[in-house]
Amino acid sequence: MAVGAALLAAASAAQAFGFDEIAERAKALAAKPYVAPPDNLPAELKNLNYDQMRDIRFKPERALWRQEQLPFELMFFHLGHYQTQAVRINEIVGGQARPVPFKREDFDYGKNSQLSPRKWGDVGYAGFRAHYHLNNDKYKDELAVFLGASYFRVLGANQHYGLSARGLAIDTVGGKGEEFPRFSEFWIERPGADAKTLTVHALMDSQRASGAYTFVIKPGAETVVETRVRLFMRAPVATLALAPLTSMYLFGENQPQKGDFRPEVHDSDGLMVASSSGEWIWRPLINPNGTLTTSFTLPGVKGFGLMQRDRRFASYEDTEARYEMRPSAWVEPTSDWGPGRVELMSLHTPDETHDNIVAYWVPARQPAPGQPLDYSYRLHLQGEQQQRPPGAWAVQTRTGYSYAKLDKNEQQFIVDFEGPSLAALPAGAEVKAIASTNANGEVTEVNAYPNPVTGGWRMAVRIKQLRPGQSTELRGFLQTKQQVLTETWSLILPPQ
Repeated sequence: MAVGAALLAAASAAQAFGFDEIAERAKALAAKPYVAPPDNLPAELKNLNYDQMRDIRFKPERALWRQEQLPFELMFFHLGHYQTQAVRINEIVGGQARPVPFKREDFDYGKNSQLSPRKWGDVGYAGFRAHYHLNNDKYKDELAVFLGASYFRVLGANQHYGLSARGLAIDTVGGKGEEFPRFSEFWIERPGADAKTLTVHALMDSQRASGAYTFVIKPGAETVVETRVRLFMRAPVATLALAPLTSMYLFGENQPQKGDFRPEVHDSDGLMVASSSGEWIWRPLINPNGTLTTSFTLPGVKGFGLMQRDRRFASYEDTEARYEMRPSAWVEPTSDWGPGRVELMSLHTPDETHDNIVAYWVPARQPAPGQPLDYSYRLHLQGEQQQRPPGAWAVQTRTGYSYAKLDKNEQQFIVDFEGPSLAALPAGAEVKAIASTNANGEVTEVNAYPNPVTGGWRMAVRIKQLRPGQSTELRGFLQTKQQVLTETWSLILPPQ
């Protein structure tokens, strides 16, 4: 009996549905021409306006796994308005996958008396959200949302939704326009009674790529998403963007806006990059007049992320948006990504309702069609405690003149640095600010001095743009005779 039970268990494990089976589906898809998802959504759902769509709500009491009192619960999004392409959703129980069918009884349609859900049949879902006791034991908060293309958002404790992650982006730069891969099917593993993680598998497809994804979500003060990916290309692309992050930057201390009572409005305030060479880079975000793309070419990457470093309410003064509670997202590769570049794409936005910042990794080589590209990473959603360089880092960037007026085409930047390498300096230490520009700039003055209020150090640098119609890169850091003390602060001055 013991031998028979062991053989039965082994056979069951061999048949368990998971990443490898989804990867085989992705490989088969990539070997065939792309087939667009069917456009068969009932017209009455397509024609819903924004307010009508908001009036359709999932009934919390019908959440998947609520009756079983499991640690996680799933609720689903209805199709309509902007979300018109259904995704298939499956539950994995005991290693076996089974569909989660659409049920009209799970939704409250509010004032939408004109709708006729009994006629629709199984139209599917637009996406889903996962709930968990993230902040307290009395209420299961929203932990993660998968909705639209390959977008997903995840929260840590005491965080509010801000930036989004994506499974993949294609041709954000170059090519003939951006291609938006989409998760067409999900498989969510039913958690155990004492589960601390939620596992989500996904199949992605688009005109020129398909792929298999596994996300293991571990909630906490810092929620971590262990991510495994296998991609297959149908055809080469101009920009293959891995682990993309999408955020919003309207204005801030380095780019103030007149007329708004709030000092800053953004979901993220900078791009942080850790090179395999040991250099740490901080690029403050800007809201350019047009589209501006910059990048850092690296021999390898230890991590990158769109960070919300400024966590003070006084920096935003927004009692509704609570920008100081928006998460930072740090991407930490857990496999060898090889050489490539971190690319930052900034677009102009007139208001805070539009995402205008995208950051991602572009490998130096992309696989040939039909050949797999395997990679993995951890996505960290961080709040007060977040990834920092080991030495010191920029805590604010301010622009403008003080008592000394600026010459034509000249700008001044004040950068405050803090961190253990500065705190450990002996009294009277000689600290030097090193600043440089590309060929379109000239550093006219730079100096460093202690900040007696914060205990850190301040760098003041003046730069003249030689050709104002072109962008200029300005870099700076602090050092002693023996060592570099801070990350590299790297600002782009857009064309004037």
